[in-house]
Amino acid sequence: MKTIRIGLALALLSTQALGQAALPKKTIRLAETQAALLLEQVPQAAQAKPAAAGKPALVSPRTLTPTGELVLVASRDWTSGFFPGYLWLLAEATGQEKWRTAAKTYTANIEPEKTNATTHDMGFKVYCSFGTGYRLTQDAAYRDVILQSARTLSTRFNPKVGALRSWDHHRETWGYPVIIDNMLNLELLFAATRISGDSSFYKIAVSHANTTLRNHFRADFSSYHVVDYDTLTGLVVKKNTHQGFADESAWARGQAWALYGYTMCYRETKNKAYLTQAENVARFLLNHPNLPKDLIPYWDFNAPSIPNEPRDASAAAVMASGLYELSTYSPNGALYRSKADKIMSSLTKHYTAKPGGSRGFLLLHSTGSKPANSEVDVPLIYADYYFMEALLRRKTLGPVNSVSKR
Repeated sequence: MKTIRIGLALALLSTQALGQAALPKKTIRLAETQAALLLEQVPQAAQAKPAAAGKPALVSPRTLTPTGELVLVASRDWTSGFFPGYLWLLAEATGQEKWRTAAKTYTANIEPEKTNATTHDMGFKVYCSFGTGYRLTQDAAYRDVILQSARTLSTRFNPKVGALRSWDHHRETWGYPVIIDNMLNLELLFAATRISGDSSFYKIAVSHANTTLRNHFRADFSSYHVVDYDTLTGLVVKKNTHQGFADESAWARGQAWALYGYTMCYRETKNKAYLTQAENVARFLLNHPNLPKDLIPYWDFNAPSIPNEPRDASAAAVMASGLYELSTYSPNGALYRSKADKIMSSLTKHYTAKPGGSRGFLLLHSTGSKPANSEVDVPLIYADYYFMEALLRRKTLGPVNSVSKR
């Protein structure tokens, strides 16, 4: 009996160790080197190519041009919050004040977005910057920005449809488009309820998640990119794509958004339907015959020229971060943790920039929009953000399936 107890204790310690993995020092050093370079490059690029007269200031790095020039964006761009968020995560990973100082500076640049009601991307912009900062500092001013941003985002909710409107553009194509990406913006609404006690944000988030669950997924649990709704009836008008290969194809980053989004929704609600959906999406991704052995997906799982198609490191980073969290909720946690580890190992070994290269970006070989021939095989700031988040989740999330009490 004593031998059995010792064996169980050792097994428990081994399981707990999985959740307390040390951050890889070499990778963190590279991230610091690259972030320091980006912090030098951004003001230089802004001075060399300032915003046009009457246009908002360029405040955050997004990617590189085909000729290697740094691309900066204004706060209204959907990617603007990832760089300050990345700096916050780097501060968390290292404990160094210089990264917190830089994070505060670049986070402040995003504050004008708190009242920008023309976009659904409030979570990407504000939660990744102010939300991450608030988690680490408990700054009351950050709390206020989160709440105002949630109020602004809530104005895009249509009760008849039961979802938040995604885009205002392409009105000749869609009457009321909802994209799978929008699942990530729900985290801002959940956070707003948590810090304010106002359940209206929570109800909107749940309604959106439920509407998306009903209408975005195929029988194999792959997701459409865009679902268009009739605002008078709330019924689906059409289902198609904007960034994928075809309407019926599985755009890789869209599938990663779905995995991450429903895992997050389960965390916030403990609704078993969301956990089941996250596991279904994970099964689709991990068992797909077109998923490469290194687990870094092609930009679309149904792209016509596989294996001669661009990869998407950003989709892989989102997948890894989502799988790490899912591993703590699911009976299949050990599998999800091992797959996330494999993704991170592949990204670290074969998809990172050389120190001092790529203008300071960390990950290479992402794909923004292949159909538009935009941002193909380039660094993307959101890839760096989710890669760093995945590293930290691996260290801090805790044991596999540690809270799976369903």
